[in-house]
Amino acid sequence: MDGGILEREHELDRLASAAREAADGAGSVVLVHGEAGIGKSSLVRVMPGVLPAASRVLVGECDDLATRRPLGPFRDLVGGVGAELARALTAGGDRPRVYDALRAELTAAPHPAVLVVEDVHWADEASLDALRFLVHRVERLPAVLVLTYRDDELDRRHPLRHLLGQVSRAERVHRLPLSRLSPGAVHRLSAVSGLDPAEVYEVTSGNPFFVAEVVAAGGTGAVPPTVVDAVLARLRDLDDRTRDALEQLAVVPSAVERPLIDALLPGGVAELAVAEQRGLLTVTPERAGFRHELIRRAVADSLPAARRIALDRQVLAALVAQPAFDPARVVHHAAQAGDQEAIARYGPDAARDAADAGAHREAAAHLRLVLRQRDRFGAAQLAELLERFAIESYTIADSAAAVDAERDAVALRRFLGDTRALGADLRWLSRIHWWAGNADEAQRAAREAIAVLEEAGDERLLALALSNTSQLHMLSERTAQAIDFGERAILLARRTGDDAILSHALNNVGTARWRAGDPLGRAQLEESLRVALAAGEVEHACRSYANLIWTLLERLEYTEADRFLAPGMELADRGEHVGFLSYLHVAMGLRKFAAGAWDEAERHAEIGAHDFVPARCPALTVLGRVRVRRGRGGGDELLDEAWRIAVRTRELQRTGPVAAARAEAAWLRGDHAAVAELAGETFEQARRLNVVPHRAELGHWLTRAGHPVPADGSDHPYALQTAGRWREAARLWQAAGCPYEHAAALAESPDPADKLTALAGLDALGAEPLARLVRSELRHLGVRHIPRGPLAATRENPAGLTERQLQVVRLLAQGLTNPEMAERLVVSVRTVDNHVAAVLEKLGARSRREAAARAAELGILPSHES
Repeated sequence: MDGGILEREHELDRLASAAREAADGAGSVVLVHGEAGIGKSSLVRVMPGVLPAASRVLVGECDDLATRRPLGPFRDLVGGVGAELARALTAGGDRPRVYDALRAELTAAPHPAVLVVEDVHWADEASLDALRFLVHRVERLPAVLVLTYRDDELDRRHPLRHLLGQVSRAERVHRLPLSRLSPGAVHRLSAVSGLDPAEVYEVTSGNPFFVAEVVAAGGTGAVPPTVVDAVLARLRDLDDRTRDALEQLAVVPSAVERPLIDALLPGGVAELAVAEQRGLLTVTPERAGFRHELIRRAVADSLPAARRIALDRQVLAALVAQPAFDPARVVHHAAQAGDQEAIARYGPDAARDAADAGAHREAAAHLRLVLRQRDRFGAAQLAELLERFAIESYTIADSAAAVDAERDAVALRRFLGDTRALGADLRWLSRIHWWAGNADEAQRAAREAIAVLEEAGDERLLALALSNTSQLHMLSERTAQAIDFGERAILLARRTGDDAILSHALNNVGTARWRAGDPLGRAQLEESLRVALAAGEVEHACRSYANLIWTLLERLEYTEADRFLAPGMELADRGEHVGFLSYLHVAMGLRKFAAGAWDEAERHAEIGAHDFVPARCPALTVLGRVRVRRGRGGGDELLDEAWRIAVRTRELQRTGPVAAARAEAAWLRGDHAAVAELAGETFEQARRLNVVPHRAELGHWLTRAGHPVPADGSDHPYALQTAGRWREAARLWQAAGCPYEHAAALAESPDPADKLTALAGLDALGAEPLARLVRSELRHLGVRHIPRGPLAATRENPAGLTERQLQVVRLLAQGLTNPEMAERLVVSVRTVDNHVAAVLEKLGARSRREAAARAAELGILPSHES
């Protein structure tokens, strides 16, 4: 009896509706989630009965292996999909080929295709990458992507979190959280067995699997207290042969394919007949598996350690005897059996397969197991393993592990006297230290790398080491040194014909020159991008995009930055460079922050606010500034964490924005004494390094707090405000498309009319702290009619209005025309036209007057005080 199909009518209706929409070309993602045993697999099993007749259902499962199978759930599809996808999955390493084949498979007739990936909380990294690819495209496919997972097993660092974050931004997402069964449903299931329904509900709390297993165990006087007992109760009257077969299969965390069954069980699949009849197993001609993962776990967990080790040894022997085996599965069973020799022998191959498939977390996990037995390897082989582990750990942002492994590799290369390999490792160590936010160690390793490689005589590696040092100087605003080392790297890269290093070095020199005010720098940076794109060097092209975009953002050239943001993000997405994609999302967050689209700024910044240090610091800065400017709690804490990260980098590009944000927060809460403490030292550094954007903004906040600074001399709008030229600054902010800064500059005017204009813009943005200060100033000036501002209850997007639409409806109610609103919000008239149309539709209004009346009813509009 299966409780999983009760009380699931709503979920099945949603799945059927999604499939019908997909058949018309509107694909979607369906998230089916809940606790273990809640009925996710049961829902998937009965789902085909409600789908359109022409539907194709493809099901893959993620396994609970210690180190996951790369592309495991997709490899389960082989035999039920087209030849091209089968070949691509079998080849394994060519990810673009796999992705293209997956998209073609989901596009192929008949429609719709419903691809189910079960237990995504166990997915390997390569599978998560493939799912990210599909999530971004499924809306344009005649397909439904159904993902099932246990939401109670996801902590904040779980790899699935990033995928779910991307799913949340998709246009068509159906969330199906599965709830426990009601007492009534449990009563229905228990009645036929003669059990006390109240007792069953008390024992199981309505978990469908627990209910089904307790009922199946039978007997009101002996209802098992746990599901493990319930499962074991069903095994007690099985014959020894069947029980042995179940125990053997239970140590394999996946469905067991037929050849492995034949190797493990003397009687082959025939030994499973009784267990299948009892509903414990599902058997097909190709494979057999437990009907539910919890049954397998219950059996496996009941085994004595010695018995389990022996069973894992048998699986290990059977796997390695096969002509073509999966090294990942071998390593799993070797680890479970304690066979250290097998781990050392097969682990490196398993790691290489995982890395080739893009499953870098799994590759690192395999190598971590291997490196627990360092004494089994010679010095050279151990150094190579450490280098591989360092790079895989660096790739997955496990900076501590990467640093430790690379340090050990460097020590071994010193011992071996291999200067070429030592220099390469020192360059890697420098890069990894920078990635981890340790500027001093990065510089130290960089200097030694150059010294060693100059002695080794390898021009290509020396060029890379020189370019690495150029990059560190560029990031630290040491322009002359960045250019010197970079130009030496460019010369060697051209001589050795290495386009990757050439692009890297051009990037460093170009960025350094441009940030220092030399317009020729941009030309070199754009050449870096062209070289990388022509050579197919996606990582270097992403870095060129990143530096182009961030420099343009610093220069307030937002429209120009827009030209590069979209293609840069598309390239990083297509190339699955998750680190650069996160970094560019933060850049987009900065862009939206400047435009006053703060909800969008937060959504983009949240993608980068994880363990990737280069993105985390600016991401936290954006998130903190949005909260500070809106007057919401938690902003100071976010900025404090960003500051701790920034200080370790010793880079003004990190400390400058955080110091300015913390100074602004202190000024807004009236703590003027703290502004000097928070901004003074960083301001002096910006003056010393002559970095105009940071110098101008920090000087502005110091001056506003009563700590005047020397005249800046630049035409940066913050410098103009510091000099009292607020009207010129306001015009520049407006031209740049920065509505908050435009309003803040106007608010510095002594004219009440200017302050009222500023106040309207601040209210439209929801910028409460600064609006409150402006209201206070207006009262001191004797202004009688001051808009009170929106009520707190109106900040939850009533009527489904977006942040920008709330701003538009408030200005619309003031009688502003579309061109006037465009000027106030610093956007185009066409953009305002679109927003007004959307507001009318969402409010169900036929005219602007009717929309204003409806907004007043909802409490969206500010009231007035006399």
